[in-house]
Amino acid sequence: MITKRLYKEDPYLRSCETQIFRVVSISGKKAVILKESVLFPEGGGQSSDRGTLTLLYSTGDTAVRDGQQYQVLDVYEHDGEIYNLLDTGDDIPIGTRCRVDLDWQRRFDNMQRHSGEHLLTGIFHREYGATNRGFHMGDDYMTIDLALEGYAKVNEINWDMVKKAELLANEAIYEDLPIIVRQFGDDYKEAAKQPQRKPLTVKKDITLVGIGSNDEEWGCVACCGTHLKSCAQVGLIKCFKLEPNKGMYRIYFEAGRRAFLRYQEEMEVLHTLGRKMSAGTEDILAKYDAQTEKNREKYTQLSDLKREIFAREIERITSELSDEAVTAGSIPAWHYDILSLDDLSTMSRDLSPLVKKLIFLVHDPSHTVLLVSDGTIKCGQLVRDNVGIYNGKGGGSDTFARAIFQSKDMAETFMDLIEKHLK
Repeated sequence: MITKRLYKEDPYLRSCETQIFRVVSISGKKAVILKESVLFPEGGGQSSDRGTLTLLYSTGDTAVRDGQQYQVLDVYEHDGEIYNLLDTGDDIPIGTRCRVDLDWQRRFDNMQRHSGEHLLTGIFHREYGATNRGFHMGDDYMTIDLALEGYAKVNEINWDMVKKAELLANEAIYEDLPIIVRQFGDDYKEAAKQPQRKPLTVKKDITLVGIGSNDEEWGCVACCGTHLKSCAQVGLIKCFKLEPNKGMYRIYFEAGRRAFLRYQEEMEVLHTLGRKMSAGTEDILAKYDAQTEKNREKYTQLSDLKREIFAREIERITSELSDEAVTAGSIPAWHYDILSLDDLSTMSRDLSPLVKKLIFLVHDPSHTVLLVSDGTIKCGQLVRDNVGIYNGKGGGSDTFARAIFQSKDMAETFMDLIEKHLK
């Protein structure tokens, strides 16, 4: 292991001067391995740090420009070494002195979220005996997957239990419980003796992270990430959703500044809804339920009225249909601009058994022609064979099809073509 990992000694260290030990080319860019670094590589569910690398001077034969700065796009571990991927393909001499500056806002955000995960998971373990079997730190939220196994104290996790765990986690923040990081190196035996909520699985470079005290197993677990000094710096933990997942329970949540910003955003939405409904947060649900009930009554009334209109319109159409007109080559058409396309489609289902050959229902606002028949004339095939001639689109079944056009003229020309085709 070449790189000295300064972030393990002090996760609050924001910069360091060091020397480039190795340079490799990766997909047209350069990645450097440093003798020391404050940059954390991706691991333990935590995304990698970002930052800048500024060249100071070279000890090699090739001169470098003092002060040349590159962005560190990614930091990852491979074969025990830390690779820092730069935004350049420039040649950089081995041995060059440089300064590494950490993107502190990103790091602190990661530490808040990661430490918040430790705290919330520990509370679920302490209160319910749940075991964390998965952790994901995404761009929009974090998740933990909790399994009830072994020494679980409950048979299920419900939303009330999530709210209780959330409250207890935030109370630990108020109490400012310490977050204790202990390095054991490769001393597995000594590390395994310590109280911890999950059996120790790593054998080398062991770090135990605890909450509260070293004697409480609920807050202690092995982890390679970066962590805060105390729970107060987490700031806030907020859970958003609970759902079953592969026999476990998935909790969606946020911590730190992100939790506050999301809480702020959702409160703004709530207040906006309150203003629109002339309600406060204390009665907005009641007003919403009342409005929903009114809408349900109006929808029922509208559905009843539409059914009456459909019945009358079907009666009118069937009374106007004549075998002689169809036989003579004229296909009857009815035009609509108030009823919607969905309304006409619904009406067509009841009409089709009553249509001996073919009729058109035309939705004028969208230049859409509906073909309806009893199946003797294949509506869908007619549309597929002819709609493209006029740059239209559509399709359908034997008894019902639709053809959509860009203009009224194209729709009328299409209907004229179908009439001539069926003569």
